[in-house]
Amino acid sequence: MRRLFLLVAAVILVDTMFYSAITPLLPTYAEDLDLSKTAAGMLSAAYPAGTLLGTIPAAWVAARVGVKPTVMLGLGLAATAGVSFAWADSIVVLDAARFLQGVGGACAWVGGLAWLIAVAPSERRGEMIGSVLAAAIFGILIGPVLGGLATVTSPELVFTSVAAFGVALFAFARMMDGVPPSPAPGWGELRATFASRPVLAGFWLVALPALFSGVINVLVPLRLDELGATAVFIAGVFLVSALVEGSASPSFGRLADRRGYWWPIRIGLMAAAAMAIWLPIPEVAVIVGVSVVVAELMLGFCWTPAMAMLSDAVERCRVDQWFAFALVNVAWAGGQVAGGSGGGALADATSDTLPFALAAALLALTGAIATVGVRGRREPSVASVSQ
Repeated sequence: MRRLFLLVAAVILVDTMFYSAITPLLPTYAEDLDLSKTAAGMLSAAYPAGTLLGTIPAAWVAARVGVKPTVMLGLGLAATAGVSFAWADSIVVLDAARFLQGVGGACAWVGGLAWLIAVAPSERRGEMIGSVLAAAIFGILIGPVLGGLATVTSPELVFTSVAAFGVALFAFARMMDGVPPSPAPGWGELRATFASRPVLAGFWLVALPALFSGVINVLVPLRLDELGATAVFIAGVFLVSALVEGSASPSFGRLADRRGYWWPIRIGLMAAAAMAIWLPIPEVAVIVGVSVVVAELMLGFCWTPAMAMLSDAVERCRVDQWFAFALVNVAWAGGQVAGGSGGGALADATSDTLPFALAAALLALTGAIATVGVRGRREPSVASVSQ
């Protein structure tokens, strides 16, 4: 169990490193390649777009072949895309490499988390998901550092080195014992599962924070650059943000296990809405940076409980966990694409204020509905119902 957790955590860490490394590089690419905010948003969103479109094939591989081959496929795609990104010299190649990284990430998340949850005790599900998310956030923490390092050394050196680490993980995964695939449910059963209210609620509560995060990932680095911040400073902002959120993520999982999902989710939604209103206002880079740290921490109150909620809801419908984490991928990627590319396009057409205001409205509305319509009790797990 411990070796499997370390493997899955490392795989997720590599994935999120590739994902977040673009943050401090975005102003550099925007300047060198003469990118508009819309084009920069598309570059940032190419990764989650790959995750979005790659999730269904990844889920198919997990259901038909098994979770171990799915993880290995993800590592192979990520390493290949990492080398391609390292040596890219045009926006088309960069977009394509980011997209392929996203497809690899879909395989890593669907296969890795389903593999881990299949052997983890149900009463520790929130804690295990929170711990993996801590590894993911640690990868998000390291990613901007790598991106900043690439600006002072070379992208070829940095991203090729990360790809080599992915190849080493591929060899390690090959030696691990896999989990035999279960009989795949029919499309009617999957449609019925997705249509259930708890599954839809969990899906939306993963997608919405991802949307706000996508807006932050595109507009904040460009905003900091306008305010005179260096690539190293931008990397540092997102490093501290990820460090704070990653340190708290296992605690969010334990909190969800003990007090139910809705209590931390309501706090996160309302506080994140307030930060979305505030973020476009400051004119000082340091204040913007501190605000990003607070905003990302508030999103952390939502991520882990929402994923655990979705996992439990799918299990109660008697569908395997690969489907739960396929839905997590689709929700996260859809939110990131909408927030990154949509937020960049809206900011180009109007100003940064509008995409942040729309994110704030969605967060506040969802938080209000959760506060009025839900009574905060966690629904019993399959294990507790059977007892």
